[in-house]
Amino acid sequence: MDDRMGPKAGSDYPRTYQEFVEWFRDDAACRRYLKECRWAQGFQCPQCGKKVQTWTTARGYLHCRDCGAEVSVTAGTVFERTRISLRTWFAAMWFVTSQKDGASALGLKRVLGFGSYQTAWTWLHKLRCAMVRPGRDRLCGRIEVDETYVGGSRVGGKRGRGSEGKEIVVIAVEVHSPKGFGRVRMRRISDVSGSSLVPFVCEVAEPGSAILTDGWGGYNQLSKCGYGHERVVLSDTGDPSHIRMPGVHRIAALVKRWLLSTHQGSFSAKHLEYYLDEYTFRFNRRTARSRGLLFYRLVEQAVQTAPLPYRQIVERKHNI
Repeated sequence: MDDRMGPKAGSDYPRTYQEFVEWFRDDAACRRYLKECRWAQGFQCPQCGKKVQTWTTARGYLHCRDCGAEVSVTAGTVFERTRISLRTWFAAMWFVTSQKDGASALGLKRVLGFGSYQTAWTWLHKLRCAMVRPGRDRLCGRIEVDETYVGGSRVGGKRGRGSEGKEIVVIAVEVHSPKGFGRVRMRRISDVSGSSLVPFVCEVAEPGSAILTDGWGGYNQLSKCGYGHERVVLSDTGDPSHIRMPGVHRIAALVKRWLLSTHQGSFSAKHLEYYLDEYTFRFNRRTARSRGLLFYRLVEQAVQTAPLPYRQIVERKHNI
């Protein structure tokens, strides 16, 4: 790290809370870091489109030397028009990523001293949206796919497909040989028909991948979509599902436990996918050398995420 320039995003990230405090002493330091994350290959003016040198105005804007435009480093990001200091945003991102199991809105409210629960809830959902990287790589290799059911309260009644009062979540996970799991993708779906299941697989899995499912007919069209499709009819094997398809059942158990422990199982159906996005972000980075690396990845993705007004978050009218 160049002491004259400060920490450089992409190669530097705080390993400890003490480093975090030293690096981001004020909003100016936070803006420099955001600039490095947003324009890693050099500043490109959004007005004239040219890669040019800039200087920083007294108000913290980047002044384009070519066209004279003054550009806010937060414009067009989840931080746009924030009335709260960037230091507080950075503290929120550090708190969220440094906790092994994440943070609840109530916990964030207490730590940062927010006056309302709504503010903490909104911030967390904005950050969860940023955890989904646009154009992220698709899963590949051998992939297990299955559905699980979360939320609601059931006393008796049917288990599995056809369960009432629960949300359907489809899970895809890379399976490594001889053992171990790779990356995961999850999505809330409205039903278990082929019109819901097949498009999910096509979006998250590279063509040519080997897809392993149970015998449910909703997956029958996968072989026509460029995938190798292996069907395991569990009733024919005599083996329990967690033996023949350990990946998806392990992930299903983990995400349910996480929702219950960190969030007390409290979420609305239309916001469930925000929580699935956060769990996916954490699981796919579970081998990171440092929690500080998760912080950097979240900052990096936050400056590439479009602004999300409160109403959009509540109504979930954006695509992620």
